Amino acid sequence: MPVNHMPNGSLSHWPSNVGILAVDIYFPNMFVDQTDLEKFNGVSDGKYTIGLGQNQMAFCTDREDINSICLTVTKSLLDKYSISPKDIGFLMIGTETIIDKSKSVKTVLMDLFAESGNQDIEGIHATNACYGGTDALFRAWDWIESSSWDGRYAIVVAADIAVYASGPARPTGGCGAIAMLIGPDAAVVFDRKVRSTYMAHVYDFYKPDLSSEYPTVDGPLSNMCYLQALDKCFQLYFEKANKYLQGTTLDSFDAIIFHAPYCKLVQKSIARLVLLNYLQSSENQCNDTYNQLERYKNIKLEDTYSDRELEKLLLTLSKPTFQKKTDPSLMLPRTIGNMYTASLYACLTSFLLSESLDSLKNKKLLLFSYGSGLAASMFSARISSDTSPNSALAKMLKVVSDIPDRLKSRHRVSAKVFEEALNLREKTHNSAPYQPIGQTDNLSTGTFFLTSVSDKYHRTYKRISSEEK
Repeated sequence: MPVNHMPNGSLSHWPSNVGILAVDIYFPNMFVDQTDLEKFNGVSDGKYTIGLGQNQMAFCTDREDINSICLTVTKSLLDKYSISPKDIGFLMIGTETIIDKSKSVKTVLMDLFAESGNQDIEGIHATNACYGGTDALFRAWDWIESSSWDGRYAIVVAADIAVYASGPARPTGGCGAIAMLIGPDAAVVFDRKVRSTYMAHVYDFYKPDLSSEYPTVDGPLSNMCYLQALDKCFQLYFEKANKYLQGTTLDSFDAIIFHAPYCKLVQKSIARLVLLNYLQSSENQCNDTYNQLERYKNIKLEDTYSDRELEKLLLTLSKPTFQKKTDPSLMLPRTIGNMYTASLYACLTSFLLSESLDSLKNKKLLLFSYGSGLAASMFSARISSDTSPNSALAKMLKVVSDIPDRLKSRHRVSAKVFEEALNLREKTHNSAPYQPIGQTDNLSTGTFFLTSVSDKYHRTYKRISSEEK
């Protein structure tokens, strides 16, 4: 992908069609099936598969950490799309998986650019629960559209290892990393001027114990905060859309894509949008669907979060919309689990995989990002109209087309092995010196893994080569 956006080194025009040019995902090569976890934990059948909407959960041993999975996905992106390291001018990481309170993961990734001699790369690290990847994306987008842009591409990496203490929250874990190339003439083009943001100070999910990977979670509060943030972002987004993208309604979008802590919450979020759309759009209040909401037309949103009767009605009313516009985006979250900062973009990737190249043309997307604590944003994008063989969209779909096969080739392990792996991580978290003991046989070709931690906490990594498989 040669860079040629700024002839003679000067900005001749505003960059057009800024968005995602390329994407790749990494997930561990091991998973536990949620039905196995249900039996192992002695809970009722369907508690995780139906109640949470999850099928499988990826996890990693002590051989992988946040540095290694970011190295793996970034190197994969560069290689699969033939991107020269010299053509990158911005690189930013979004993660809440912290192994150092000062040194950014981004500095570790600079090893991938050392041979090219490119050390002139802006961007660093964003942390706020699951929102960091979106903040990194916005910063990359802003850099491309700023006076600082020098014509090179930006890379955004969103990655996390989501683990919970043994108990009811553990089945909502997962692990994944997404790398995205950002620039003009993109496959997924961002809409300008309409992104909305809502932030507040809440203790719904946080990690105050710096000696542990595990969060402190108030589950009911977190679910309510997610829906409250959705309310606020929805209202503000459409207020802005009426100014800059006139005629935009919820029906304008071909796909509605959410951050997915667990898939059942996403289904409830689509249901929530039915209520929000009804309360906001008077012209929709005369059809059969909305007639069933008549008694709620004067309700205050803050009085609806615990209304189970209303929730049940909204789930019924929203089912066709969910199945058509959102369910296709949940393939990866169902089979990998919660990826925190990477979750929304794994959902976007799932949606791209759900349709053919020609059918994706000009599709409009609405995206919602949430991070506890809290920070949330809603923004929109459209798929490129260029579906020629050499287009960014065609190349992207070709690269991600191997994901279903990669998922099928993973190793299913028992719930006991899964528990042992997480217990080992718990005991050895931030230990130094430390020699990892996890097997490397199950790691895929191209995966970076941790080889040692010195007594000074220096971490060293190695990459699995094809000769070793």
